[in-house]
Amino acid sequence: MDILVSVNCITYNHERYIGSTIEGFLSQKTNFAFEILIGEDCSKDGTRAIIESYMNKFPGKIRLITSSSNVGAKKNSERLVEASNGKYIALCEGDDLWINPHKLQKQIDYLENHPDCVLCFHSAEIVNGMGKPLKQYIRPYKKTRNSPVRDMIAGGGGFCPTASLVFRREIIDPLPALLKEAHVGDYALQMWAASKGSIHYIDEMMSAYRVGIADSWSTKLNSGSNMIEKNIEVKKLDIQLLNHFNQETSFRYSDEIEGEVLKKEFEILLLQKNFKVMRTNKYKKVVKELSKIDKTKLYSRMYFPGIYQKVVEMKHSLNTGRK
Repeated sequence: MDILVSVNCITYNHERYIGSTIEGFLSQKTNFAFEILIGEDCSKDGTRAIIESYMNKFPGKIRLITSSSNVGAKKNSERLVEASNGKYIALCEGDDLWINPHKLQKQIDYLENHPDCVLCFHSAEIVNGMGKPLKQYIRPYKKTRNSPVRDMIAGGGGFCPTASLVFRREIIDPLPALLKEAHVGDYALQMWAASKGSIHYIDEMMSAYRVGIADSWSTKLNSGSNMIEKNIEVKKLDIQLLNHFNQETSFRYSDEIEGEVLKKEFEILLLQKNFKVMRTNKYKKVVKELSKIDKTKLYSRMYFPGIYQKVVEMKHSLNTGRK
């Protein structure tokens, strides 16, 4: 039977999680053949040994893609795509997991029956490093539906849980310049896909997203003394990506992109505490579209920074159990 789906899994220093991730792949009940490709990026722990143990238990089911030196997440992802044989690619990183044995079948059934659809995703639950559910979810909609381009643009890289993505390989073959140059692969992929066909969302929790992982991108971004500087740099790169996407799509989505760029600029100013520029007419529309809660937070930071900081510190103290 020909391979219909290639499961692409990048991993680095995931010895605590990779076993559960692989088990999620192997648990899938499908009426089609799928392959599992794992890009092991020269981990410093026992990740590779665990992968090899599964390869021995399930010969021919798992392909290990690696090299003599660390290549980084982007190149690791690219080499998996190049090695894939499937009509479709399903993503799941080595610290996330699939929690529904019918996940792949449901998504592929939809894609096969809707040739206009190029990408299918679903909701995910958030778990801690031990796999314990935190009663938090990545759920962009409250019902199954198609997702418009504007939502893919405005949602950012976290709009679609990575482990929920299944898409037609043909939309990135050959790999477009947008994805090659993007700093965040998920964000670029979801926008690119939306420009190529319809995007379908299934309102079912079929994967889990781990938080608090030491080597994860989000943990590194939101920790350290230079956290603000790192976040500003990422938002600047987001703006570059949006402008690049605008060019690649012949400015078909200029209104949506220009609005999102304005929001990113506003967020940078907020991180810089440049309230004077934030008050200018240029950003009035951004402020107007904020929720009541976000407006309250914004005005508190702008006009009562001392009180706002005290409240933030108190909340942090309560959340961490300190007095």
